Amino acid sequence: MTGPAPPFNPNVPSIARTYDYLLGDKDNYPVDREIGEIFIQRFPGAVQIAVDNRRSLVRAVDFMARDLGVTQFLDLGSGLPTADNVHQVAQGANPAARVVYVDNDPIVLAHGRALQSEQIIAAKETNTLIDFGRPVGIIASAILHHIVDAEDPLGIIRAFRDAVPAGSYLFISHFRTLGDPDSAALEEVMFQAFGRGAWRTDAQIAQYFEGVKLLTPGIVPCAQWRPEQEPGELSAFQRLVVAGLGRK
Repeated sequence: MTGPAPPFNPNVPSIARTYDYLLGDKDNYPVDREIGEIFIQRFPGAVQIAVDNRRSLVRAVDFMARDLGVTQFLDLGSGLPTADNVHQVAQGANPAARVVYVDNDPIVLAHGRALQSEQIIAAKETNTLIDFGRPVGIIASAILHHIVDAEDPLGIIRAFRDAVPAGSYLFISHFRTLGDPDSAALEEVMFQAFGRGAWRTDAQIAQYFEGVKLLTPGIVPCAQWRPEQEPGELSAFQRLVVAGLGRK
């Protein structure tokens, strides 16, 4: 589901398309690849952040659909279509699963329209697919760190949490700062490229899960969130993106 799109400019880098490039996909432009190459050249190993994040999302959706019985999902800031989309993973576990995608172009987010929670919850398109009387899996994968504090990301998440019934789930992944040079340098590149962004501390990220019960293993680096096999010792970059799943 999308709102009115701003004028398209292929010379302005897109968060979604840069992420697409880092994942090895093809829905990107030279300006996006230029930003992606800055990450790759200046921060060898940082691409693993995108890979770990995507893999944790796939595991979370499969877990909710297959093991927790969730059949409807609301994917906030879903990004560009790629392999293992949320609906593909969810329907692979449960063919009856339904997914509402919200504004898959973060350029819209930059214009303040992407996560207007009240409008999304009330939208006809949302209510055609989502029954808010039954549990919903809310997904905010690698999107909240693109929302600055003045735009009230906590309020956005709480509005969606409050709109769903008990038994619903909230999955969040987020860049975190460890107060080290790697965190600061990567955050600065992101801000220079996209004009926005806020990496947050463990305590700040934990606030998103107020009102829900965190499931094991809690808020941990994405590579360590319910992995199919133990990832071994993590690199410094892998520690900069974390994920968690909570039950309302």
